[in-house]
Parts: sequence; structure tokens; C-alpha cells
Amino acid sequence: MKALNVLAAFLGGAAVGAALGVLFAPEKGEETRQKIAEILRKKGIRLNRSEMDTLVDEIASEIKGEAE
Repeated sequence: MKALNVLAAFLGGAAVGAALGVLFAPEKGEETRQKIAEILRKKGIRLNRSEMDTLVDEIASEIKGEAE
């Protein structure tokens, strides 16, 4: 069970880290979302459009919360 938690934490951290890196790149929102989706697909995580939008919104709110 501990190994599963470590794996889940690693995958979650990798996804969030990759998403944050891409979010700060100077590109259009649609291009950014496509890059995030591509990175997640490579990790074996598939999200539909609304799930991707929710993920991006959650990451953005976390970033804004940390900046305050």
C-alpha cells in the first residue's frame, strides 16, 4: 500500500510540475492546454476537455493562493 501511495504522489507531483512549467510559458491558452494534455497522456493520464479545464483552473488557483 505504501508503494502505491508513493507512486500516486510521484505521478501527481510530476503532472503538477509539468503543468506549472507549461503554464508559465509565453504561449496561448489553447496551446498550453494541448501541451499539458500531451504530457499527461505520456504519463498514462487521459482527461477530457472539461477535466482538463478543471485541472488548469485548480492549478491556477493554487498558484494565485501561494503568491498571496
